Order: sequence, then C-alpha cells, then structure tokens
Amino acid sequence: MIKKAVNSDGAPSAVGPYSHSVLAGDTLYVSGQLGLDPATGKLADGVAAQAKQGLTNLGAILKTSGLDYKDVVKTTVFLKDINDFATINKIYGEYFTELLPARSCIEVANLPAGGLFEIEAVAIKD
Repeated sequence: MIKKAVNSDGAPSAVGPYSHSVLAGDTLYVSGQLGLDPATGKLADGVAAQAKQGLTNLGAILKTSGLDYKDVVKTTVFLKDINDFATINKIYGEYFTELLPARSCIEVANLPAGGLFEIEAVAIKD
C-alpha cells in the first residue's frame, strides 16, 4: 500500500510535527483542523466562526486530494464546551449535505491554540 503525506496551501500550517493528512491507498486520514485562518494563522472569533473556518480548512485539504465532503465517511468533533453542540450541529449540516458521515462529538478540557472547535476526518476515494 502506498502512503503519502498530503498538505494543502488552502489550510493553515500544522501547529506541530504532523501532516495535514495522510493518504493510505484510497483512504485519506485528515488531522484535526482548528478554526485557524490560513491567511493570518489566528483563530476565528467565537465557536461558530471557528467551526466554519475549521470545516473550510477540512474542505481545502480534501480538495488537494481530489476529494470533497461527500467522500468523508467518519468525523470526530472536539468541543471545548458541549453546550455548543446545537450551534455546531447546524453549521456541520451546511457542509455535509449528501452523505452524512458517522460522527463522534467529544467535550475536551483544552484544544491547541486555545481553540473552541476541532474536527478530524476519514475520507475514501471512489
């Protein structure tokens, strides 16, 4: 099986020693995406804006591999405050409209860079 790192110019630089994603065969494993603006490297203001930016960053990484949101089969969402679930759920539904991937949503004590939202994903090429 061929494995290769896939990074996207449309997503912010990684905040640690890892790749945006790794393509293993036909499966793309996308690292957690915060709501960082790739142009400034700063977090968007508030959980809704961070969710939109994080999902946009995810989309840029998918596109670099020739994929789209419809190719995502599993996501994990990390929230600083689980009380933001309803807000995040609505935004999430704006990005995932064709195939609704399996999903976990977890409240965490902290996220990198002081983030309020992070999403990781697994996508499969047809």
